[in-house]
Amino acid sequence: MLLKLIVKPPVKRLILTNPVEDELAIRHLVSVYADAVNRRDGHLWSSTWAEDGVWVLRGHPIEGVENIVNTWHGAMSSFEFVVQLVYQGTLQIQGHEATGRWYLAEHLIPQGAENGFFNVGTYADEYVKENGIWLFNKRSYHVLYNDEGRGDMSGIATPLP
Repeated sequence: MLLKLIVKPPVKRLILTNPVEDELAIRHLVSVYADAVNRRDGHLWSSTWAEDGVWVLRGHPIEGVENIVNTWHGAMSSFEFVVQLVYQGTLQIQGHEATGRWYLAEHLIPQGAENGFFNVGTYADEYVKENGIWLFNKRSYHVLYNDEGRGDMSGIATPLP
């Protein structure tokens, strides 16, 4: 009986080359952003942005933290319920600047609506480290999937206190 040995080429593995402290700080920034969305904490949410930051929604850039926060307040006021769940992300850090990509899901119920809708999206980010703190310099949101309200989301939605 002959045994045939199959030799596979070595698997190329990605090695973490980012400074661990910076990687953790940016991951924390993304988590704080989502937590502030879920708790509707505008003050905390605004603290994640650089003063001259840019938020790109549906291809339209909103420039400057004051305009970004005003847009966010307007958007959040149109929803009875919002939860943003952030999944995996990747980061490339170069000194005091970095880029990243994150995948997320959003469950939303507009004010006065019987049913909500569900999005799957991605953020393409640019970060800047100012005074030792990582901030969003640019966030570009792209919807990968929107159920356009076809999901029934008929369960009970309980916003965070």
